[in-house]
Amino acid sequence: MTQDKQTGFRMTGRKVLIIAVSSFGVILAANLTLAFNAVSTFPGLEVDNSFVASQNFNQELAEQLALGWDVKATHRDGELALAITDPAGNPVQVAHLDAVLGAATHVRDDLVPDFRFSEGAYRAPVEIGKGNWNIRLHAVAADGTEFRQRVVLHLR
Repeated sequence: MTQDKQTGFRMTGRKVLIIAVSSFGVILAANLTLAFNAVSTFPGLEVDNSFVASQNFNQELAEQLALGWDVKATHRDGELALAITDPAGNPVQVAHLDAVLGAATHVRDDLVPDFRFSEGAYRAPVEIGKGNWNIRLHAVAADGTEFRQRVVLHLR
């Protein structure tokens, strides 16, 4: 036990124990909070069986790259636009288009825009705020080739 002669403060074993337990309590509470938030916002599995999904990955990737498509996303005045272009820069009309728009950090606010092809791009009325958004795009070309891409959209 030590005592400061000027202030009269005494460091006792009980005070050291309280400081140590309080410190570890704060650390434990922070870790539990972060773990709970990580698990509760996890969107889940992308595929049921990753081994089966990997069997055709290289072939599907080669087919998708052979299309040579480039995808750009923009958002202005309440309208989300997806411009899909071929290697020559011409707009592409796909046989089928599915897209899910959502925040990069969670899936609770995901929505499926109702895209229509107009003026060389797929357009949908969507009201979203500033931030980092992801568009999980699945399109099918006229020849049946599947095209999958995650398109990042930054709004400032």
